[in-house]
Amino acid sequence: MGALEKGEQYGYLPDGTRVVYQIEIGESDDLGFQRLHRSVKRVCPEEPPAPADPKAVEAARFALEAASGGRNTLICDDLGRPSVMVRIPRFNWSDVVEGGEDKPCSAFVVGGRVLDCIYISKYLNVIEYGRAYSLPGRDPAHTITIDDARQACARKGRGWHLLTNAEWAAIAHWSMKNDTVPRGNTHWGVAFGRPHECGVFSPENELSVTKAGRTYTGTGPDAWNHDHSPFGISDLVGNVFDWVSGVRVVNGEIQVIPDNDSALNVDESLDSDLWRAINTKGELVPPGSPDTYKFDGVMPGVDTKKVVMVPGGVRLSTRLDNLQYTGEMTPGADYGYTFNMVGDTPADVPVHILLQELGLYPLKDPRSSGILFIKNYGERVLARGGSYWDNSPGWLWDLYLRETRDFIFPDIGFRAAYVAL
Repeated sequence: MGALEKGEQYGYLPDGTRVVYQIEIGESDDLGFQRLHRSVKRVCPEEPPAPADPKAVEAARFALEAASGGRNTLICDDLGRPSVMVRIPRFNWSDVVEGGEDKPCSAFVVGGRVLDCIYISKYLNVIEYGRAYSLPGRDPAHTITIDDARQACARKGRGWHLLTNAEWAAIAHWSMKNDTVPRGNTHWGVAFGRPHECGVFSPENELSVTKAGRTYTGTGPDAWNHDHSPFGISDLVGNVFDWVSGVRVVNGEIQVIPDNDSALNVDESLDSDLWRAINTKGELVPPGSPDTYKFDGVMPGVDTKKVVMVPGGVRLSTRLDNLQYTGEMTPGADYGYTFNMVGDTPADVPVHILLQELGLYPLKDPRSSGILFIKNYGERVLARGGSYWDNSPGWLWDLYLRETRDFIFPDIGFRAAYVAL
């Protein structure tokens, strides 16, 4: 099919067909970030992978489990190709959250079953043969929509799924409880304020349409892993944001998929009837029910059709008085936004512990902060963990709720997780 040209990138359609996308730069927002758009330029079939050698994979699995004390393992997908995964044993919310509920973390409850463990990609994922893989020393997948990321995980077979918000929150709380909050590539290849902590730069791709500062997966120090050990989950903070499933904001209202049912690859489309809002009693109720939690603007919004920042940030409320954009509301409306530090988010209603357990509202612990970017109109999907341009210490609790589900940028990637069903 020939070599790629400037601005081209491989990708996959929902049916798994490999294509070449043309990435083009649109208007810049007021932070200086270009809005990117993509279109299918041509179909580009790929040869099927060579059959995996089961004996070689099993030998490698044994060696990895022996070296890590069982904390790391290899799990194969429907093609027999392995990913490096981190085993996370079950624990309760009360074990990791002060005042938390005395029941298993939501991450371990899937389809009504309580699981003994879950498995998280050790590395930010790459995509090969339309499937997500956790492999070391790679340029992480990027410039990909959240739905494409979900499909790349689901194609791997039963039990595979895009990392969910419930799983992210469980790991983040565990890291705080164990005093191992990770750092990462948060300043163009190094940890902000710690230039001696660096990863191996991904070579600048001359085909890219924007400058990037990604590092190869897993090449940072142990302090960039969730448990500060060689066997932890790497790059949860920095490098590229992680798309996470199972949570969104629609017209300011916080909505979730119950428990960790997002791990079942359930319908999370715009109009899915599986989404639930959270009321002040901590009950999961249909969207639009009374007394559900919302992110309301602190200051009135703008009506200009231009990406501009509205000052004041947001507050947690059950009302929605101030949208960031007040002009003509169309499906593509993507203008006013706001931000504040997660830890500085005020609330004019009582905060149920469930919001804090799911990492959607801060604890009193100052480490449970980050940057909350948000547009509280339309549907906004969630990315977490910050990226290489954060220019900050790095924020495990970032809430990036500024974008629609078709958003792409070189600093947002993903990772798969696995549950035994």
